[in-house]
Amino acid sequence: MKYRINWDAIGISASVACAIHCGILPLVLTSLPFFGVNLIGNSGFESFMILLAFFIGLFSLRHGYRRHRRGLTPLLFLASGFLLLFARQVWHQYELRLLPFAVILIVAAHLLNIRFSMASHADRVKPKPSPNLI
Repeated sequence: MKYRINWDAIGISASVACAIHCGILPLVLTSLPFFGVNLIGNSGFESFMILLAFFIGLFSLRHGYRRHRRGLTPLLFLASGFLLLFARQVWHQYELRLLPFAVILIVAAHLLNIRFSMASHADRVKPKPSPNLI
């Protein structure tokens, strides 16, 4: 039995986890020093998470493009989402305004990739009409 990895599901999960991390982190920052955790201003961790999600997204879209050959729209959504994530890293004062749109674009890219892949698979599996011999 061959096990398949759904890279779109992993990409969606990473994007949602990033959004939850960014949304909840301000709420729990006051208690983190008691546990010896210093995430305030840890741009290295955030940059690592953004790059990880970016490479998962690219791999997922490349894998999907090989199936459906309609990759421009998901790629544009993914690129736009990550541009907003990088803009959020530069302009911290707009973080809460940019983050929801970035996550929505990245998740939309993965969902489009899934939809295109499923439609492509359905087209390949569709039974061919038998020729009439009459």
